[in-house]
Amino acid sequence: MKSSSLSISTPATLVADAEASPASWGRLVASSVRAAVAVMLVAGIAYPLATTGVAQALLPHMASGSLIERNGQVVGSALIGQQFAAASYFHGRPSATTAPDPNKEGASVAVPYNAGQSGGSNQGASNKDLAETVAARVAQYRADNGLAADAAVPVDAVTASASGLDPHISVANAMLQLPRVAQARQLPQEQLRQLVTQATQGRTLGLLGEPRVNVLRLNLALDALQSAAKE
Repeated sequence: MKSSSLSISTPATLVADAEASPASWGRLVASSVRAAVAVMLVAGIAYPLATTGVAQALLPHMASGSLIERNGQVVGSALIGQQFAAASYFHGRPSATTAPDPNKEGASVAVPYNAGQSGGSNQGASNKDLAETVAARVAQYRADNGLAADAAVPVDAVTASASGLDPHISVANAMLQLPRVAQARQLPQEQLRQLVTQATQGRTLGLLGEPRVNVLRLNLALDALQSAAKE
């Protein structure tokens, strides 16, 4: 009886075969180049163009960054918060974003709502610095809005979001700031209350999240309201 044997190629055999046949290296390089070009054309050109085209056709405003304009000028995005500090404006939630310190190499400085370095403080609930920061924010919030020393303060008024760019505040937060803004603007509180109600967005799809107020949109509506009142 004749016995048959199975020949198994080892890595060393494959290397020897490749070295013995330069043409095989050429075929290998050519196939690799073709594969790389194909991936580049599909993933780097065709797919981005297709998704951009579909997004611009179906959701042009959102695809372009949800930009907000006033008098034909872009003043911000509905997706990225801005820093408001004047008493005559509603204030957004704190932001923990930073930027490189121009005066000290390797250091950073606080730059609220820095879209170039989105992120939170990454401090845990037991972190002493975080506890002290939140306590200071609570005291400042109560002082700014004329609240009692033991008044409850909305969580979003004293804590930063994970992105540091959250453009919204809670309805409760907006309502607590309302008297301060009304006094600074010399406008009736009821008029501003209606403005906050109109600016309130419901839960996404009626299920996700909580009712919220976009601070930039609210402040723009506030400016428009006061301008109309002066005319």
